[in-house]
Amino acid sequence: MRLAAALVLAVVVAAALAALVWTPYPVDGFDMAHRFAMPALAHPLGTDHYGRDILSMLMAGARTSLGVGAGAILIGVGIGAPLGLAAASSGRLGNSVLMLGGDIVFAFPALIVAAILTTFYGPSALNALIAIGIFNIPVFMRLTASSARRVLALDFVDAARLAGKGRARIAVEHVAPLVAPLVMTQAATQFAIAILAEASLSYVGLGAQPPTVSWGRMLAEAQTLIALAPQLAVWPGLAIVVTVLAATTLGEAFNRRLDPRFAGGA
Repeated sequence: MRLAAALVLAVVVAAALAALVWTPYPVDGFDMAHRFAMPALAHPLGTDHYGRDILSMLMAGARTSLGVGAGAILIGVGIGAPLGLAAASSGRLGNSVLMLGGDIVFAFPALIVAAILTTFYGPSALNALIAIGIFNIPVFMRLTASSARRVLALDFVDAARLAGKGRARIAVEHVAPLVAPLVMTQAATQFAIAILAEASLSYVGLGAQPPTVSWGRMLAEAQTLIALAPQLAVWPGLAIVVTVLAATTLGEAFNRRLDPRFAGGA
């Protein structure tokens, strides 16, 4: 199962990377004479209501959806993990202030943040990335802080303090390496959630805008054509489901390898 998930994710990532420089057909080229074409050698997945090649659209959509998901996770990890380390390493007051700030951010779902950004800057894939990234900051902050507190209670940390090391040095040299695997495991799960969030935001018009292609945008365009051409919704929907399941499966596999509760095949 893990191997299958890894292969699926590798194919999706490869398609997204290839779409940076090449797709079988231009995704912005309309061909009304071949609209709603059924799968054939020329168009393996058929064409949409504008005559665009669906396979090319899926490749370009993977580039957007995976790019937004990865960027959001980088924001969440890059800001949330250091803040979590700081919260765990600081005194009670500093910890309370940082965690309260995280709770306030966590109270605003990505949809609300995206709506606020859209009000001022307009809808775009970049604003969706920022909104999802902001929502992920308290997720990684809480995880890092709770894991770091457990590490700070270990004997070798007391030995480091007796050796004259300060809080910041202990956090960087001793705590961060032990917390990092758990953060990376959570990142795999949050990556799957970020892909769903991007698709949702694009579907409701708060994410990617034409001519940018995303899987959520493809679903939004297909919703009025379900009765006429259901395959237009099936392909992007299937891409989202398969990619999310693959990322979630890998995240669970990493968790089983790192969580001591599963040691010994339990």
